[in-house]
Amino acid sequence: MIEHNAASMISKIRDAVNKMIVTELEKNGVADIAPSHGDILSLLYHSYGMPISVLAEKINRSQPTVTVLVNKLVRLGYVERKKDDKDKRVTLIRLTEKGESIGPLFHQVSNRLNEIIYEGLDLEEQEKLENMLKRILQRF
Repeated sequence: MIEHNAASMISKIRDAVNKMIVTELEKNGVADIAPSHGDILSLLYHSYGMPISVLAEKINRSQPTVTVLVNKLVRLGYVERKKDDKDKRVTLIRLTEKGESIGPLFHQVSNRLNEIIYEGLDLEEQEKLENMLKRILQRF
């Protein structure tokens, strides 16, 4: 029987994911990173640096929101603003040594999170889950 409670379940899953992320980070001595920083850090672990406008576009958040998140990461010492070597008009957001140092922990937490989400699902079910979630997200 369909209960039409998908939004509630998604919200509860998001809360549980955020709680798990915070708990795992704190267990490893990182108490100042919030789950909202995760998308930014994830992108920066795979690039040399990005302008805030590109970060905002890639994580589907407004530029002012990303600016606030980046400002906090700068204050905490995880990222820095640097002028692009090729175009001095462009400011890139880049990981600092401190930001790089938590990369292994970040990947460990991400891997554990994926284990929990996909556990017990075969490859076809995993693909189906992702495709359904993408379709729902696109509607918004």
